[in-house]
Amino acid sequence: MSRMCNFLLFGMTALLTGCQAVNTTSGGVLGVERKQYMFSLLSSQDVNQKYALSYQQTLSEATGKGVLDHSSANAHRLDAIGHRLIAQVPVFRADAAQWDWQISLIKSDELNANCGPGGKIIFYSGIITKLKLTDDEIAAVMGHEIAHALREHGREKMTQAYGVQMATQLGSIVGLDNSMLQIANTGVKYVMTLPNSRNNESEADLIGLELAARAGYNPNAAVSLWQKMDRANSSTPPEFMSTHPSSTTRISTLQAAIPKVMPLYKQRKKTAK
Repeated sequence: MSRMCNFLLFGMTALLTGCQAVNTTSGGVLGVERKQYMFSLLSSQDVNQKYALSYQQTLSEATGKGVLDHSSANAHRLDAIGHRLIAQVPVFRADAAQWDWQISLIKSDELNANCGPGGKIIFYSGIITKLKLTDDEIAAVMGHEIAHALREHGREKMTQAYGVQMATQLGSIVGLDNSMLQIANTGVKYVMTLPNSRNNESEADLIGLELAARAGYNPNAAVSLWQKMDRANSSTPPEFMSTHPSSTTRISTLQAAIPKVMPLYKQRKKTAK
């Protein structure tokens, strides 16, 4: 048994030494300062480059289907809102100002949007048209997604996935049977993976809220946005089983944070006059 423990300890030590604690963002009034552990071989530059290729493939497929939209009124709205939000990203990380930011709209009924590593933004038209989003609400969505990129949540999840894979392989080597491995994987899912995902969503909510306020978009729109999302997604799993906070938790957190960012919004509106 001691030899097994020593082997596992060696393997996990190798994994941990391959990780580094980083602060992907800094600044801001809402205090998102959690240190993140990233696998050192997965550099930000490498992840950004790999995602850029995937992004271009998605756009190529959309072009082939005739659903890539760069000329509609909503496409122009996204460009204008994105320009204002991106101008504020150096508040949280200076290097993001040099990213190759891109914004694309795909015609689809899907209620979705994302911003991948390196600043590649995709909106699906359904989220705008079905929810009848105002500019302020679009800014809340886009700010949230941009925050995921600024915090490098994608790279962080890749690191976690590598850790799970390595732990599973170590367990197989030392002779854990399949039932024990299944229990271990389930434990990892509910104790580490899902709570971290909810934590990432909460971080994106807060940074996105402040980002939108600094760009001159009403932070109260974040609440009306998630109220609309809640009505559109009436059959959602319980918070414990979900990678997203419950709507009630999310809205309460946003409402508590809004007074802290409202002065930023008012100052921006004042200077813009």
